[in-house]
Amino acid sequence: MFEAKPSSRADLKSGTLYAVSGEAQWIYYGQVTPDKRVGFFHRRDRNVASPADILSAPLMAVIGVAYPSITRALRSGAWAKLGRFELVSALKEPWPMVQWPVGTLVVGVSDGDAEYDTRVEDPAIQDMEIMASWDAEQHIPGRLTADFGKEEAPWHIGGPVRRQRRVKEEYARRFPDAPWHQLPPDWVKTNVS
Repeated sequence: MFEAKPSSRADLKSGTLYAVSGEAQWIYYGQVTPDKRVGFFHRRDRNVASPADILSAPLMAVIGVAYPSITRALRSGAWAKLGRFELVSALKEPWPMVQWPVGTLVVGVSDGDAEYDTRVEDPAIQDMEIMASWDAEQHIPGRLTADFGKEEAPWHIGGPVRRQRRVKEEYARRFPDAPWHQLPPDWVKTNVS
């Protein structure tokens, strides 16, 4: 945890860099994009690294984080603002997103200027982020553990299409008598044991 700052407010200007207190005392880093999502870097440390080192790391995910939750995280010390820096080039262009409405296998894809519909098992979209708003304190630490991929994350953490499909399959397996967790007859399995 970082120093709590009770009067802090989320800064959602493009290029703002945050340090995020993750699980197991890891520190992750995210930079605000022009569309006010947060691009998280594939880097974690036990102590806050220099901005130059952080910004040279590859990107791991671009996630929608609920704005009020960022303010709460700053005030509690779960997040710390490191400043505003030149936006990394990979975040200057829009990142593709998928909108997956409840009760259908047809998803809407927004990829820059291209918008189209496809099915959820389309191989081209499996690593795309599903549109969602994640809570900075309650959801992001577990999500970053799952995205980083070194430790096993809880089975119920979604995010990209492929992982969300596995979550739905696991719900169906764990709760076979719950009609709301049944997979539709034309579901295409992810083939992961």
